[in-house]
Amino acid sequence: MTSVHRSGDRYPGGDPAAGIESLHAFSFGSHYDPDNLRFGAMLACNEERLAPGAGFDEHPHSHTEIVTWVVEGELTHRDSAGHSTVVRPGDVQRLSAAGGVRHVERNDGDGPLVFVQMWLAPKDPGGAPAYEIVRGIADSTPYALPEAGALLHVRRLAAGERTAVPEAAHVHVHVVRGRVRLDGEELAAGDAARITGARGQELAAEGGPAEVLMWEMGG
Repeated sequence: MTSVHRSGDRYPGGDPAAGIESLHAFSFGSHYDPDNLRFGAMLACNEERLAPGAGFDEHPHSHTEIVTWVVEGELTHRDSAGHSTVVRPGDVQRLSAAGGVRHVERNDGDGPLVFVQMWLAPKDPGGAPAYEIVRGIADSTPYALPEAGALLHVRRLAAGERTAVPEAAHVHVHVVRGRVRLDGEELAAGDAARITGARGQELAAEGGPAEVLMWEMGG
C-alpha cells in the first residue's frame, strides 16, 4: 500500500521572524496529530530553512536517531559530546541522542541553508551518544542505521532514469529535488510516499534530474 503526502500538507513551524522556517511531515512540537505519530521507525521528517545567522540554540534530545541531509548551504553542528562539524550537500550526518545529548545547529554562512532532518526511533533506547558524518556519500550506497533497523538509500537520478524501491515492511520516499513517478503518481520536491509491504516497485525521474531519499525499514 502506498500513501502519498504532499509538501503543501506539511505543518508549518519554526520562527520566521528569527529566520527559521520549518515544515513537518509528522506530529511535531505544538502540532499533535494522533493519527500521524510515526511510520515504521520514522518519527519526523522536517524540512528546515535557515537564513544567514539563524539557527537553533542549544537544545536537548534523547532516545532518537537524528539523520540530516543538507540540500543547500552549510550547516554548523556542535554538541555536548564535543563534536563540531560543518555539514555540506552530499554529506550524511547522524547523531545518536541515546541517553541524552545537547546540540546547536546554525547557518554561519552567507547564503541560505536548506536541510532535511529525519528522526528515527532506536530499537534499544538509552546508552551513550554517538556521532558520525559520511562525506560525499556515493549514489546508491546505502547508509546503514542498525540502531533503528533501517537503511538510507540516496538516489540521484538522470532524466528518465529508474530505480527500484527497496522491498521492505516500510519504505519512506522523500523527494529532495526534481520530480519522480511512483505507482502512477507524480511526486514533486517536498512530496513523500509511505509504502507498506513494498514489493517490485520502481520510481523514475520525470522531465529532468531528481534527488530522492529512501528509508528502508523493518517491521
